[in-house]
Amino acid sequence: MAMMCRTLSVSRSGYYRWLDRPKSQRACWREQIEAQVMKTFSTFKARYGAPRIAMELTVRGIPCSLNTVADIPQKQGLKARNGQAFSYGGRALTMHNVSDNLLWREFGANKPNEKWTTDITYIWVEDHWLHLATVMDLYSRSIVGWALDSSMTEELVTDALSMAFERRDIELGLTIHSDRGVQYRSQKSIDYLKRKGGRPSMSRKGNCWDNAPMESFFSRLKVELIYAEQYDTDS
Repeated sequence: MAMMCRTLSVSRSGYYRWLDRPKSQRACWREQIEAQVMKTFSTFKARYGAPRIAMELTVRGIPCSLNTVADIPQKQGLKARNGQAFSYGGRALTMHNVSDNLLWREFGANKPNEKWTTDITYIWVEDHWLHLATVMDLYSRSIVGWALDSSMTEELVTDALSMAFERRDIELGLTIHSDRGVQYRSQKSIDYLKRKGGRPSMSRKGNCWDNAPMESFFSRLKVELIYAEQYDTDS
């Protein structure tokens, strides 16, 4: 780090001030859009092109232009596998199993295992994407469960939750908050969470701030451990 700062004629204190500066609203929006586009592309196994991804996000309350959506996979060298003549109906874009927002941005907790939040992010490894699901206890802001896989399914979500449940003794009524991704809305995920005594809570449409602690964690994780490294294995 010191050598890099000297080479660029930048003071170390100035660099760390730049690193820790709050993100602009536009930067947060762009990062959220990129994450949601990549999630949707992976969820539908590269079958959705830019028009369908844009419609899916719009239905979920995340407005974005077709050009913005098309630009993101293109920069990653990704291309949808569907044919140009494919037509689709509204059924694929409906929202099922949407839970109420029980958290309402009350990110403080009075004790451990009172409120958890969970989400999925993506990590580039050598020549493919891996998907990381994490579970955070809002009392300590510590990660209590996680799972990593090459596909983004409800198993990824339940594996992360399973680790958290195994490591923690919880009481009935634990609030577990997520976004409205299809993995969290799947019947399997909802049933699993409820069997363990949890109460599902979901962010409002298109509102990344409703899950701000997890968004902040992913941002720091990528800055400190992902962007600065070139990982060549997922083992």
